[in-house]
Amino acid sequence: MTLTLTDENFEKEIQNADKPVLVDFWALYCSPCLVLSPILEKIAEEYRDKFILAKVNIDAAPLTAQKYGIDRIPTVILFKNGFTISGFLGVRPEPVIKEWLEKNQEIIDKVMEKVEEIIKNYQNYALKNNWRLNPDRKVVERVVMGLLANEKKYGYKYCPCRRVTDIQEEDKGKICPCQWHREEIERDGHCLCGLFVK
Repeated sequence: MTLTLTDENFEKEIQNADKPVLVDFWALYCSPCLVLSPILEKIAEEYRDKFILAKVNIDAAPLTAQKYGIDRIPTVILFKNGFTISGFLGVRPEPVIKEWLEKNQEIIDKVMEKVEEIIKNYQNYALKNNWRLNPDRKVVERVVMGLLANEKKYGYKYCPCRRVTDIQEEDKGKICPCQWHREEIERDGHCLCGLFVK
């Protein structure tokens, strides 16, 4: 089954999917898109237990295309928990796409191992403070993936809900658990990003 994504449902579908989502950004007037589409559909059928295929017509979803910087098509992006894992531009043969998917599945598996390790550490931290992690597992995974994305980009696990200036002295309090989390949990029952709850 192929999902059709729009500006209205893109974020929700990408973030709530239980498997990685392979998104094909395309348009009706794009000949290479029409060549790539059946290749992706065939692979999606074969790999249906490993990922979900989604299609975004850039003319019907201009905000999404703009957000992800889609300026040439076809563009294919692989997402996990709402985060970009990898992508490619243009038509590729079926064996090349399969090899790319396998390589990226290994990357996703390694990332998810790291996510599990971080979650376990944060569970222990929460228990020591008489809190708990958010009961919504998807929220926890999304926050941790955001922390890992910030670590990759900036070198530290900055809270994904805080603006990073890239000025280390100014940003050091934003490293998770951030300097404001205790106050927020006491006041609001949860920290800003929703990772820790009372």
